[in-house]
Order: sequence, then C-alpha cells, then structure tokens
Amino acid sequence: MANLFSRMKDTVMADLHEAMDRKEEKNPIAHVNQYIRECEQEVKKIKRLVEKQYEIKHDIAKELTQAKTMVEKRKRQIQLAEEMQEAELAKEAQVELEQFEARVIQLNEMSDKAIKDLETLESKYVQMKQKLKDLYVKRLELRSRENIARTKQGMNKVLETELVSKSVSKFAELESYIERIEQRVQTEHRLHTLDARFQELEKRATTTN
Repeated sequence: MANLFSRMKDTVMADLHEAMDRKEEKNPIAHVNQYIRECEQEVKKIKRLVEKQYEIKHDIAKELTQAKTMVEKRKRQIQLAEEMQEAELAKEAQVELEQFEARVIQLNEMSDKAIKDLETLESKYVQMKQKLKDLYVKRLELRSRENIARTKQGMNKVLETELVSKSVSKFAELESYIERIEQRVQTEHRLHTLDARFQELEKRATTTN
C-alpha cells in the first residue's frame, strides 16, 4: 500500500513538473522569477550563517578572555603559594595553569579559524547578493524585451496580416458608399434646380398669356 501511494505521488509530481515546464516555455519570465526566488532563499541562508558565525566568534573571544584571565590568576596564585611555601597548593595551581594555557592556545587557533571562516562567508554573501542583483537587472531586461516583442507582434498583426486587407476593403466600401450619397445629393439638387427653373418659366408663360 505504501509503495502504491509512493508511485501515485511520483506520478503526480512528474505531471506537475511537466505542466510547470510547459508553462515556463510559454512564459520564460516565470522561470526567471522562480530561479530568483530560489537564490533569495539561498542568500537568506547565507545571511543567517554569517550572523551565526559572528555569534560563534563572539563566544570564542569570550572564552578566550576568560581563559587568559585564569592563566594570569593562577600565575599570581602560584607565585603566592611559593612565597608562602605552600608547595602542594602551588603544584595544584600549576596543573590548572597548564590546562588554561593549553585552552588559550586552542581558543586562539579556534579564533583565527573563526575569523577566516567569517571572512569567507562574508565574501560569499557579498558575491551572492551581487549575483542576485544581477538577476534582478536581467529580469528587467527580459521583461523589456518581452514587452517590445509583444508590442511588435501586435503591430505586425495590424500592419502585415489579414487585418490590413480587411481594413482596406472596409475603407473601400465606405468610400463607395459616400460617393453614392454624394451622387444622389447632386442629382437631387440638379432635379430640384431644374424643376424650379421650369416653375419660373411656367409662371412667366401664364403672365404673358
């Protein structure tokens, strides 16, 4: 049963990825946006690591300061014990002194490494932020190119496709219609003028008779 559900899950995920691939082919900007989101997540991770490394560096420095303080303290105590002829107490303090001195050496090495690691992480962080900024600029470039391409496509559709011939045909029909109206107006005007002239002529003939 578990294997069945696993196969079903794999099938669904495969279909989903295929659908996403088809979508990215139709809209490449969506693919760029997804890549930028992934980079943003990685930059955030590096930022958290840098912050954590600062904390570690601080903790190491704190431990190193305490160890150095204890080294100086045990040295003074050994000197005091020797002056007071407390050999056993001086011996116990000497053991701890050597432990703290070894700790100081270890912490110094850790501090140097932590500083180098921090420098590496900071450099990587700066590079990733710059890369992310480059991606933002690249996305703007792609958006501009896409917009120009779509605009040109729309222009070509108007200027170079069937719409042009259809528009020419429509204008021709409109022009023919206007010409017919003009001819009819001129004809009506001429007939009206001719009738008016005959009416005037008829009046004159009646008066003469």
